[in-house]
Amino acid sequence: MTPKTVIAISVVMLAVAGIFGFLNTQKAKALRSNLVAVTSARNDADRRRATEQKQIKERETATASAATKITENEGRVAKADADLVQLQSEKADLQSKLQAAQTEVSNLQTQMQEASAKPSDNPGAPSMPELQAQLDEARKQLESAERENGFLSEKIRGAQDRSTQLEEEHKRRGPTSTRGGIRGTVLAVNQAYNFVVLNLGGRNGVEPNAEMLIFRDGTVIGKIRVSTVEPSTAIGDIISNSLARGVQVQPGDVVVYAGSNS
Repeated sequence: MTPKTVIAISVVMLAVAGIFGFLNTQKAKALRSNLVAVTSARNDADRRRATEQKQIKERETATASAATKITENEGRVAKADADLVQLQSEKADLQSKLQAAQTEVSNLQTQMQEASAKPSDNPGAPSMPELQAQLDEARKQLESAERENGFLSEKIRGAQDRSTQLEEEHKRRGPTSTRGGIRGTVLAVNQAYNFVVLNLGGRNGVEPNAEMLIFRDGTVIGKIRVSTVEPSTAIGDIISNSLARGVQVQPGDVVVYAGSNS
């Protein structure tokens, strides 16, 4: 083998080594790019999941706060109604006393008229001054009962207005404050047709086209969109791109209302 041959072989081998080195470099760059892309996608998914969990917690907090306000409002409504019933009962008692006082005044006036027209021969009958004193006292009691009756009437009107105001406020808040608290579980999963059956239905406030988040062990794993609603159950289509690779919805997973796209 001549020196020229050796040199030629060496040059060829160096060229081949350079080619392989270039290919390995390109492959390494591609692998690094893929790794960066996968890492970025995973980070984006983690961020989305964290954002959704934060939104769910905020929604649950808002729902709990709204439910507390509704409960407090219901308590105020019940108290206002109870106060109104009590005032109406007191007024009914006062009306009886008022009628009794009016009757007594009328009777005393009749007795005085009869005594004035024809003095009584009965030594035990009350004298005119005594009848006048009794009449004055009865009139005082009547005036006091009339004042109290007017005062109670004002209180009853105020209580009625308050009760009506609270009831209207309760009606305004009631329908809009419970939707965010819809929560249930997955009863069954059909992997072939990619849908789930829920233990919630129209009675629970579920609506067609509503989106629900799927939780497992307190972590969001995906979403479903409600397609069919029955009174006590519902069917939801699994939103495939909301699931991480390799994750499947399972019976027992928790679903929470996320919103409606209708």
